[in-house]
Amino acid sequence: VQPVESGGDLVHPGGSLRLSCAASGLTVSSSAMSWARQPPGKGLEWVSSIYSDGNTYYADSVKGRFTISRDNAANTVYLQMNSLKPEDTAVYYCNAGVTEGILTYDYWGQGTQVTVSS
Repeated sequence: VQPVESGGDLVHPGGSLRLSCAASGLTVSSSAMSWARQPPGKGLEWVSSIYSDGNTYYADSVKGRFTISRDNAANTVYLQMNSLKPEDTAVYYCNAGVTEGILTYDYWGQGTQVTVSS
């Protein structure tokens, strides 16, 4: 099982990016899929999640600017990021929470760099 992120780039403040998380070995529609980020010199922080029932959740810092979605046919989760700010600069990680019986397994991707700078 391996989530693979892509789409990170250098973007100007106010710009947009779309991150992708392609998940092999699991089904995104039946998993809890999340994005987290690690700003330079800081700890990991949760950004957004989408659950198997389709419900979505966002950190206050990104609410109204970021949108999480999934394409079941492509087995891919996306994070559309609009109105980007310098404080959004971070390595963004995709996480998959897969429940099997009473156990839940966490899988992390390798991360993709997002830099917001003029």
